[in-house]
Amino acid sequence: MDLKGKVALVTGAAGGIGEAICTALARSGASVLIHYCHSEAPAKALSDKLRQEGHSCMLYQADIRSTQAAQAMADALIAEYGKIDILVNNAGITRDQLLMRMSEADFDEVIATNLKGSWNMIKAVSYAMSKARYGKIINISSVAGIAGTPGQSNYAASKAGIIGLTKSVAREFARRNITCNAVAPGFIETKMSAVLPEAVREKYLEQIPLARYGKPEEVAALVLYLASDEANYITGQVLQIDGGLAM
Repeated sequence: MDLKGKVALVTGAAGGIGEAICTALARSGASVLIHYCHSEAPAKALSDKLRQEGHSCMLYQADIRSTQAAQAMADALIAEYGKIDILVNNAGITRDQLLMRMSEADFDEVIATNLKGSWNMIKAVSYAMSKARYGKIINISSVAGIAGTPGQSNYAASKAGIIGLTKSVAREFARRNITCNAVAPGFIETKMSAVLPEAVREKYLEQIPLARYGKPEEVAALVLYLASDEANYITGQVLQIDGGLAM
C-alpha cells in the first residue's frame, strides 16, 4: 500500500496493536502522530525507531476522554502537516470484573476512554476531513463487542458502542468522501493478553478454528488496507480478525 503524502493520527500507539499500526502506516509512507496518555517511554521508543528508519512522525500526549484535549491534538497535527487524512481510534483500556462486583467507576472509566474517546477524536478531525472532502476513519472494536465476554460487560459495551458509532459516522459523512470502518480483533498476542492466566489462554485457543492467536502485525495489515485508496468503496463495515473465533 502506498500512503505517501498521507497524514495519520493513531491513538493508543504506545504498544501492541497500536505500535504495529503506526509502524505499518509509516513504512507505507504516511506521516504519523503517535498518541499516548500515560506510556511515554514506549511511545518515545517507537517514535525514535521510526525516525531512525527515516519516517516522519510526531509524539503527542493527551487524555482523549477530554473533548478539548482531543481537539488540541488534532489541531497540533494540522499545524504540523496541514491536514489529517487518516484517524485510527485504537486507544482502549480494560477494567475486568463480574458485573455484580464491578464498580461504577470501572464501568465509567472504560466507557469514557474507549467509546467517548473515539467519539471525541472523530469530532476533532471531522471539520478538517469534511473541508478536504477526504478521510479514512478506522475504529478498533473487538469480538467482545460482537459476542460478549463474561467479566467484561464494560469493555464489551464500549466496543459494541464503537460499532454503532462507526455505522452512524459512515452514513453521516459518506457524501464528504469520508469512510468509517471498524476492525474487531479476537485474541491477539499483546502484553495485555500475555498477563491472562494460562488456563484462560488455553480456553480461548480451544475456541479458535485456526488454532492460534493473532499477531498485532496482522491487525495492522487490515488497518493499512482500510486506510488506503484501495478501500475507497468500503464504509460502515465491521471486519473481524479473530481466526474464526466469533463466526
